[in-house]
Amino acid sequence: MSLETFGWGPQLAQAFSLLVESSPLPLVPGRVVRQARGLLTVQTAERTLLARTAGRLLHQSSSAESLPTVGDWVALQLPPGEGEGMLHAVLPRRSLLARREVGREREVQLIAANLDVVLLVAGLDGNFNPRRIERALTLAWTSGASPAVLLTKADLHDDADAVVEEVSALAPGVPVLALSSRTGEGLDAVRALIPEHRTGALLGSSGVGKSTLVNRLLGESRLATQEVRYEDDKGRHTTTHRELFRLPHGGLLIDGPGMRELGLLGEEEKAIEQAFTDILELAEGCRFRDCTHQREPGCAVRAAVQSGALPEARLLSFEKLQKEKAFQARQSSTALQKEQRRIDKSRSVQGWEITRAKRRRD
Repeated sequence: MSLETFGWGPQLAQAFSLLVESSPLPLVPGRVVRQARGLLTVQTAERTLLARTAGRLLHQSSSAESLPTVGDWVALQLPPGEGEGMLHAVLPRRSLLARREVGREREVQLIAANLDVVLLVAGLDGNFNPRRIERALTLAWTSGASPAVLLTKADLHDDADAVVEEVSALAPGVPVLALSSRTGEGLDAVRALIPEHRTGALLGSSGVGKSTLVNRLLGESRLATQEVRYEDDKGRHTTTHRELFRLPHGGLLIDGPGMRELGLLGEEEKAIEQAFTDILELAEGCRFRDCTHQREPGCAVRAAVQSGALPEARLLSFEKLQKEKAFQARQSSTALQKEQRRIDKSRSVQGWEITRAKRRRD
């Protein structure tokens, strides 16, 4: 199978050539198309095979972000027979979607790499939450890919167009589509967001209809689906791995387990600005340049809330994300300082041992 059908291009070819020149190993390029419990499935030009990350790459990786994930282009050593391949390097990424792991302040969970578009999926049922869409938009902008919002289950809502307008106001310039996997409404518009050789990833909680959408786009039932719980419209986890699918029209789509929590990483300053452009534009009219939009006189943002032009819930969401970003940034800075002190101490000890050994020789 041609790698071009999976998004291979001149820039990747050049990066791989430079890597091969400096490696004594016989390497081939491939793309990670499946990730399940640490075991990766890689698509090469010749075949699809299981692969494990080489120990040297694991040892040299400074963080989880350096390790391969679904969507990555990698340099692979093929096995002599039908065994597992060995993954030796990750080629430079053009985008990376990640989140902070739930309950782990500094742990990063990679979701997907080399994306052109992040499709934020929300169901138009009792579990619809505009604040969650704002948070997801922040992560999507941070990834380096372009976001789009998919409002599924439009056939269950009396006025889906009104919700499209509401979400469009939260995400200026971002495509917002209402669709129904049951009736087929809006599916052509979704396909248009992922043209041939381009890659998209679905991001949403369990029960919003991601797996059903993938099945409809594939034209076959490849993923298991379950009904949401009747009592609260929340979904059950049915997808337990991440996988890249090649759609009939040539687009590429990554699906994975649903995510209720989308923790920030502390690096989302520009992304928050993109997700809340309306608030930032209002802030330009505040009397004080460093206005916190709390109790300062002449605050244009508070005035907009009082007049009803800006929903107070949106301002609270903006403030919450700002505080979370600042907290994670402080945590990351503290962790880096500790690591630097450890390295400095290690170097000091090594230097002392070298000096002592030299004195003994003398």
